[in-house]
Amino acid sequence: MSVFELLGMSAGMLALFVAFGVLIGVLFGFFGMGGSFLVTPALLVMGYPSRVAVGSGLAFVFGTSVIATLKHRDLGQVDYKLGVSMIIGTTVGLEVGKEIVLYLEELGLAGNIISVTYVLLLGGIGLFVTYEALKGGDGGVSHDVDGDADIDADDIPELAKKIQGYSLPPMITLRGGVKVSLWMVLLVAFATGLLSGFLGVGGGFIRMPALFYLIGVPVPIAVGTDLFEIMFSGGIGSFLYAQSGGVDLSIVAPLLAGSALGARVGSAATSIVDEDEIKIYFGLMLLLGALAVAVRQAGNYLGMGVLDYVSLALILGSALMVSGAVLYSAVKSMRAPSAAGSSTAD
Repeated sequence: MSVFELLGMSAGMLALFVAFGVLIGVLFGFFGMGGSFLVTPALLVMGYPSRVAVGSGLAFVFGTSVIATLKHRDLGQVDYKLGVSMIIGTTVGLEVGKEIVLYLEELGLAGNIISVTYVLLLGGIGLFVTYEALKGGDGGVSHDVDGDADIDADDIPELAKKIQGYSLPPMITLRGGVKVSLWMVLLVAFATGLLSGFLGVGGGFIRMPALFYLIGVPVPIAVGTDLFEIMFSGGIGSFLYAQSGGVDLSIVAPLLAGSALGARVGSAATSIVDEDEIKIYFGLMLLLGALAVAVRQAGNYLGMGVLDYVSLALILGSALMVSGAVLYSAVKSMRAPSAAGSSTAD
């Protein structure tokens, strides 16, 4: 039996899913984002049922997070103490967010409110991160976070300094010497979990900047720790959907095959690419994602099916553009020392 017969799809579709998996894997490993905000809309536009699109997206997120987390662990970029604390707060927030959605569904308002909130939040965070990176302010934290070496206080965002200033016991010390109240960590985790449960996404695009701007965790560790957390939430979510037949392995398998390479490349790039470039790319990724969701929502409202395909083109195009920019920056950074060495030798 051939691979195509086993998965029940054509060679072209198989190649498309593998290629898409590579792109998402690069972005996933680089930004610590679950990828569900790209995979799930793409599957919906391709005609898959909502349950299959969401369930398969979660299964893909789970598989990719395992791969990327192992790479970040090898680089020393996972704070397990912070990760476990965040899982506790996020779990509670997810449950509350789900209850809000159920209440809004009873009122018949869930779909529109969630879509508008999603676009505003995604776009707002994207604008903020891009602005901060372009102005060169708050947060020039170095990638070279080794062991428990302390971080320079000047490298911590001002908002994070204020939060760290609340000495409410118990206090915990995180990687890089960051000391913060456990209650503040749980509060941030609850808030991000609430938004994740309300929007029905993995929440990496919320948690990763929250860990940096609110708690003061260096970006590489924020990415690695977020992936560690997504590994648990994605696993639980995909298991629940699989029980009701919502996980299609013919979709998940080729996506994971491609992302296995992409995620490890993206994870490795976080220790090569300049910190400010990471934040600029992250902001750009969110802005393009917000635009894609807005276009799809407009298509539903206006009854214009063609906008669904425009949305899909934006999703695929943004994934290709941003992952390409990441790889270009990584290659450029690796070639710089070689060029410098050649100049010195001459």
